[in-house]
Amino acid sequence: MEKSIKEIYYNHKGFLVNKWNHYLDIYDRHFLPYQGKDVKFLEIGISQGGSLEMWKQYFGAGSMFYAMDIIPECKMFERENVKIFIGSQGDPQYLNSILGDIPPLDILLDDGGHFVKDQIVTFNLLWDKVKDGGLYVCEDLHTSYWYSYGGGYMRKGTFIEFVKHLMDVMHAWHSKQPAKFKLEKLTEQIKAIHVYESMVVIEKAKVSQPKQSKFGEKQIPDQIPAKRGFFDLATGKIRKAWMGFKN
Repeated sequence: MEKSIKEIYYNHKGFLVNKWNHYLDIYDRHFLPYQGKDVKFLEIGISQGGSLEMWKQYFGAGSMFYAMDIIPECKMFERENVKIFIGSQGDPQYLNSILGDIPPLDILLDDGGHFVKDQIVTFNLLWDKVKDGGLYVCEDLHTSYWYSYGGGYMRKGTFIEFVKHLMDVMHAWHSKQPAKFKLEKLTEQIKAIHVYESMVVIEKAKVSQPKQSKFGEKQIPDQIPAKRGFFDLATGKIRKAWMGFKN
């Protein structure tokens, strides 16, 4: 029987867990389909260990959990189906050293130190560990607006700006500027990007070039002049507008 994360969270009596309340509906929206499927789940950021207890109850005893934290004492939360890594998510050398110990993942949840550079390093090195059909989740993105975490409004190098870049990458199929904006590996791997307040959920899948189709009978011919023109920024002149367009 499916259990909502709200039910589990608000009745939790074990180790301390701390979540923004609006995250709970987001978790259920994206994680419910994985319940009862023996998931491989990696959480970055262990804190007091309560979230690991919550995820174990949510996904079931048949799942395997991996977790990472920089605090050595977090090793105490290791169990038969919980593997703990102690190290910094912002250290590429450390992340590379444990890649062989991490299996293909159904879900990766970055709830670590929230420093923007660390979040980007983590994505760049661990994205490939997520299975096709899996999810990459990063939360507490409001730190992208805090200077103490390397953030700032529209500041280059924040994870929020990185997510905006990923939105561009996802649409590279439609680029008309191949020298500046070209197809890359991630274009063929990002199925969807769901942006919420302080959280992003990225769906991974094999993505093919989008194709358009048409059905039904045309009623209005192409190239019918509109009543007004438009200002062409490139030439600085008024041009006629046309209903209908072709790429």
